[in-house]
Amino acid sequence: MVIIITGASHAGKTLLAQRMLEKFKYPYLSIDHLKMGLIRSGITDLTPEDDDELTDYLWPIVREIIKTAVENEQNLIVEGCYIPFDWRDSFDEQYLQSIRFICLAMTDEYIDSHFEEIKAHSSDIEARLDDSYCTAEQLKKDNHHFIKGFRAAGEQITLLTDNYERSIERLLDCQITV
Repeated sequence: MVIIITGASHAGKTLLAQRMLEKFKYPYLSIDHLKMGLIRSGITDLTPEDDDELTDYLWPIVREIIKTAVENEQNLIVEGCYIPFDWRDSFDEQYLQSIRFICLAMTDEYIDSHFEEIKAHSSDIEARLDDSYCTAEQLKKDNHHFIKGFRAAGEQITLLTDNYERSIERLLDCQITV
């Protein structure tokens, strides 16, 4: 089983991946770690701000990691925002049967009501060196982008509308079968 967790920045992807690791004992791959390894090693000239280009650059690598895990019947959580909206087109049905997709997104109302809390928890799992770009308006813009793109691709979105912990608990309580 491969679980893909994606969504906008600050939506809680890494926290959900960490909780799934703890509950199900599945290892997880942070696409951000892969990104920073490739950037810091000089293998790419892309920067952390090159989001669209990074998706195009990283997805072929991540896609093949997912295929390898499925082929070897290994469990893996893949977490990060660099998942293309049309990700399913990269896999035959034999692979899709072993992949569960989760997209986390926050509503505008959630962001307005919980912005200070979102900022306070932004480094719960991974330290953010610079979080100055994170404003309520930027979060809304990013979340709209993910909601619109994945909905247009026919994907279900887990909308955070009220209580983050309850939303995460519901995802953790679901069977992890596809």
